[in-house]
Amino acid sequence: MAAKNSSVTEFILTGLTDQPGLQIPLFLLFLGFYMVTLLGNLGLITLIGLNSRLHTPMYFFLFNLSLVDFCYSTTITPKMLKSFVSKNIILYAECMTQLFFFCFFVISESFLLSAMAYDRYVAICKPLVYTLTMSPQVCLFLLLGVYVMGFSGAMVHMGSIASLTFCADNLVNHFMCDIFPLLELSCNNTYVHELVVFVRVAMDIGIPIVTIFISYALILSSILHIHSTEGRSKAFSTCSSHIIVVSLFFGSGAFVYLKPPSILPLNQGKVFSLFYTIVVPMLNPLIYSLRNKDVKVTLRKTLERKIFS
Repeated sequence: MAAKNSSVTEFILTGLTDQPGLQIPLFLLFLGFYMVTLLGNLGLITLIGLNSRLHTPMYFFLFNLSLVDFCYSTTITPKMLKSFVSKNIILYAECMTQLFFFCFFVISESFLLSAMAYDRYVAICKPLVYTLTMSPQVCLFLLLGVYVMGFSGAMVHMGSIASLTFCADNLVNHFMCDIFPLLELSCNNTYVHELVVFVRVAMDIGIPIVTIFISYALILSSILHIHSTEGRSKAFSTCSSHIIVVSLFFGSGAFVYLKPPSILPLNQGKVFSLFYTIVVPMLNPLIYSLRNKDVKVTLRKTLERKIFS
């Protein structure tokens, strides 16, 4: 992809900070985060893939959540790490590619979390028809919808940014090629582009949030009708990990993209962006592993087989 309507052929990513004393400590910190993210998500993918006990709809979606987290963390973090040790130059085509895959994975995760909420609703509110309702065909259909929404959203955002003209300034005030920092550099009037971004982001966040809210409202109503304390506790425990992940992901994402850039300065936006691009992909496998009995039992048995085999 060439910058046909622009004099800019490359961008410089400023990164998180320009203070020399913080560069190496931050590099080591985020390198550690990235290694935990890779090990955690690849470990969960491997564990689910190799153990038939976890071949259920819930873990089918969790498998894809770990895959998405692994991919979009890899889309962002290596380039961000470079900004701590050298001048971080990214070609125009590379920038648009990073923007596309970032949008694709982050939107896919948004809809994937809503599919997981629906799965929990069926499991708790309609347990007798769970196997039929969440059949392999239905799960694949939901997953296809997740990735179609991710692809369409990424095309809208990348197409909108690629149509802009960049005249001289090529210093992107961010650690990645994100939408608002690129809009700030454009020579064009960006009102229409900002409106497109707001509408599409509102849809990509709004539809999943409404789905999740309705699912958990019905789940809560169903749980309150369970008479035994043990039954309520078990029902809550199957949802708690998902609720934590949803709160972290949508909270930070909505704060960045559903507020005008004038209200949220880009420097603050960078900090909030760290949560859903770096922190959430790292925490997801830890949250689901440490709070999930099935995962812990399966992991222990797998390790015992490897050690004693």
